[in-house]
Amino acid sequence: MNWCEACAIAFSLLAGNAFAGDSIPASLTGAKGDPARGRAIVANRQVGLCLLCHSGPFPEERFQGDLAPDLRGAARLTEGQIRQRIVDPTKVNPQSIMPAYYRSEGLTRVAPAYRGKTILTAEQIEDIVAYLLTLK
Repeated sequence: MNWCEACAIAFSLLAGNAFAGDSIPASLTGAKGDPARGRAIVANRQVGLCLLCHSGPFPEERFQGDLAPDLRGAARLTEGQIRQRIVDPTKVNPQSIMPAYYRSEGLTRVAPAYRGKTILTAEQIEDIVAYLLTLK
């Protein structure tokens, strides 16, 4: 996490809107994400790994997952609910097998090279949120 990301989260906490039930209403960066970049992250099997478990509107991608819901259903959720499920899905479902993409503390069985690091940046999370909201 870089300094700007930490400030955005700290500001959200101070404003009292970081976590509201099952959602994170405020952007992690203070800005909207880019849907095109979000789609690229979701479809990339080296970055987000979303298609390992999920399927979605990616006709060019073979072997999409079927362990988790189709991503086309994500837009039924609010922006904050989508953000929460990407940041740390265990806040909504403690039994979730989906990784916490923006959490670095309190995790177990993390390779030494990845300890203290998030899987995705705050900007990448916002890009994915922006993309998933287009799937209405």
